[in-house]
Amino acid sequence: MKDYSSVSMQGTGNIIRRSIFIFLQNYQFFTTTAALLAFPFAVSVLLLQAFIPSTSFVRAIHDHLHALFDAAGLPSSSKLFTLLNSKLSQTIAISFLAFPFTFSSLLFAKASIFKALTDQKPSKKPAVSSFFSLYSSLLLTQLCTSLVIISANATCFTLLFFAFNIFNCGFNLSSPEFIFLISVTGAIIYSTVLASTMIICNLALVLSGIEKIGGYVAILKACFLIRGKTATALLLTLIFNLALAAVEALFQYRIVKAYHHKRTGFSAISLEGMFIAYLYAILLVLDTISSCLFFECCKTGRQMDEEGCFPYQIEIEDRDNHAVLMTNTLEELS
Repeated sequence: MKDYSSVSMQGTGNIIRRSIFIFLQNYQFFTTTAALLAFPFAVSVLLLQAFIPSTSFVRAIHDHLHALFDAAGLPSSSKLFTLLNSKLSQTIAISFLAFPFTFSSLLFAKASIFKALTDQKPSKKPAVSSFFSLYSSLLLTQLCTSLVIISANATCFTLLFFAFNIFNCGFNLSSPEFIFLISVTGAIIYSTVLASTMIICNLALVLSGIEKIGGYVAILKACFLIRGKTATALLLTLIFNLALAAVEALFQYRIVKAYHHKRTGFSAISLEGMFIAYLYAILLVLDTISSCLFFECCKTGRQMDEEGCFPYQIEIEDRDNHAVLMTNTLEELS
């Protein structure tokens, strides 16, 4: 039997290729209903990332985190912790201010995609009212995943606090080299834990939309399904995050820079900014589709582990050809 822990780049590329294929087969729905539902969230994120870093709100969060690091005995004056403090304060501010759009626009967009991929009536487009049947479970899971992410951050900083103080008191190591080493180690551990947490939370949200399981039950089941597929999940997350970061950089270069230098008129900047935000929404739709395929990949591997079967059918709706039956073995997706 194939070793599921050795997942290659081929599995990630196959999932992305199938995601694009499904998107193009149903492009009328995904580029209108789903993308327009995600559009307000995309606009909020791009605007907040462009104008929030220089506000007093972010500086207040930065100062509070700096004081917290000092009180915990962490080397807050080191360059790495300064960078971490800056990025963390911006992330907290953007997440807090984009909170209404995350729980409305983004969740409704995801609900529309889940409904479109699992609808058993291919001849009819899913109505907006049908998204509400998935919204309650998605909302509960989103609230639980937010608490899990906050808990993961608190756990990481607690472990860093104990590790740094134990090494500092036990070995009396206060040299710049030691501070740099402990800072790099802490940053790697923090990034790994946070990335794994985000992947599990994202998979739990997909599970809620497809199987209508909400809350911590979805998170626990996601932890069970993700085993052996962490490499694929990390690659998918990295690829789509890089794509989203590229659109954010494009917004900074084309819109924010032009706005500050007043190179063009406000109407032209607004139209171009809306187009870039629409591209951002399209990437969010593609990311959600790939997450659904990754969920089916994990489900396939787990079913093969438990039952010893080889083929596993995944039915994903095709609104032009009524249905696309994809019979995949674990070899194809991994």
